[in-house]
Amino acid sequence: MTGDHQTLALLLFSVFVAVTLGITTWVSRHRHGSAEEFYAGGRLFSPMENGFAIAGDYMSAASFLGISGLIALYGYDGLLYSVGFLVAWLVVLFLVAELVRNCGRFTLADVVAARMSERPVRIAAGTSSVTVSVLYLVAQMVGAGSLVALLLGGTSGAARTWTVIGVGALMVIYVSFGGMRATTWIQIVKAVLLLAGTVTLTMLVLVRFHGDFDQLLRTAAERSGHGESFLAPGLRYGGDWTARFDFISLGLALVLGTAGLPHILSRFYTVPTARAARRSVVWSIGLIGGFYLMTIVLGFGAAAIVGPEAVRGSNAAGNTAVPLLALDLGGGADSTGGTVLFAIVAAVAFATILAVVAGITLASSASVAHDLYASLRRPHAKPRSEVAVARAAAVGIGVVAIALGLLARDLNVAFLVGLAFAVAASANLPVLLYSLFWRGFTTRGAVWAVYGGLIPAVVLVVLSPVVSGSPESLFPGVDFQFFPLQNPGLVSIPLGFVAGWLGTVTSAELPDEAKHAETEVRSLTGAGAV
Repeated sequence: MTGDHQTLALLLFSVFVAVTLGITTWVSRHRHGSAEEFYAGGRLFSPMENGFAIAGDYMSAASFLGISGLIALYGYDGLLYSVGFLVAWLVVLFLVAELVRNCGRFTLADVVAARMSERPVRIAAGTSSVTVSVLYLVAQMVGAGSLVALLLGGTSGAARTWTVIGVGALMVIYVSFGGMRATTWIQIVKAVLLLAGTVTLTMLVLVRFHGDFDQLLRTAAERSGHGESFLAPGLRYGGDWTARFDFISLGLALVLGTAGLPHILSRFYTVPTARAARRSVVWSIGLIGGFYLMTIVLGFGAAAIVGPEAVRGSNAAGNTAVPLLALDLGGGADSTGGTVLFAIVAAVAFATILAVVAGITLASSASVAHDLYASLRRPHAKPRSEVAVARAAAVGIGVVAIALGLLARDLNVAFLVGLAFAVAASANLPVLLYSLFWRGFTTRGAVWAVYGGLIPAVVLVVLSPVVSGSPESLFPGVDFQFFPLQNPGLVSIPLGFVAGWLGTVTSAELPDEAKHAETEVRSLTGAGAV
């Protein structure tokens, strides 16, 4: 990229970072240090504000950079991510949002612990939440590194390293000093910027093809080198039965995983009532639905205008398709329009990464402090000391995410998020649904459901082609691959549900009918909710 691109994009980066740090500073001066303030922003946000914040939390670098890149490289098969991410919100709306807001206080473990023995349940759910959050964080770090590598010409490994470290440092600052209130406002600002940028690029792509979407698809197919098969299923997931099972596994993980993501569930606690939580989800579905429809246009637009070879040449995983598309739509590498549009898109993508990592870090540090620390160390910890632990946990989680982000920097960010969704659907969703809907569910069932999904999911990822055994693996030089699928969801999600059932039916503990009745009334009516 030219010096103009670098200067303008870095200037826009700096403006966004300055604004978000200003928000964080302002909030930190007005906070009063309570757990409710730090974890839930005082429950003061309106449904519309929270809807925008949920959209900002959910529309991550994986969505903006990764999905469009996969569509540009693989056509129809890349669409699975857009469809899966969107359909998942129906599960959240009808099964989770209102009930979680009524039953819990700050985290997923609050919902389960309402009718179980607190300590083992909190330890299990907290461990799972931190694991999912770190996997999700790695994807955002990889996106940040890819973006800045493109900006600086794609040659500087040191620049990518320092970018990942810088993003990690900023996310720790946002969470430690601003808590949920600052994080929410950062996500709202980011959602508005991202939607504005996506609408602009989508309009420019459609204008280029005179509004003829059919012509856009035909041009993309021609330039792909695959012809009509680019627009049909099977280019990425149709080669053999293993690839087809991978397709089913990924679809299950995407559709079921959202309802188990800790940073999404924690957003329902920032509104005053369950009705407001449900209305938040309606707002977010509208915003997210529009966004994912536009990623389809951007993905095929990148294939038609930039070409898959150019996309792959810039970044093998396709993470830079949208910035390259913006450069071309603006008039090319040497034009003022191309420079400005590229810089704006790069800055919006960077803003996306910063906002999402702040939300995920807050959710995982809340799990460490509210679930693990409060259970293991000091069961009667004061709120102020718990908040101090959460701030310290944010630093530790940031360090882990930076290290893993540097290790996985050549993998597609949407693919990495698919792994996080698989773990969330395997470990968090079974225990959440059983707790809300199964009268006979017991503490052993809850603990087994979490570990019965979490451990197989993580082990299968380690033994999959993602980690070893192929040139695209994390460790291409070694081979301990025993599991053929890249996404473990097809195996690990049923195992989580089966383990929860088995733990319950083999448990000597009698289910507490009174607590279940209380939880059921509270979840459905809001009576007694925090």
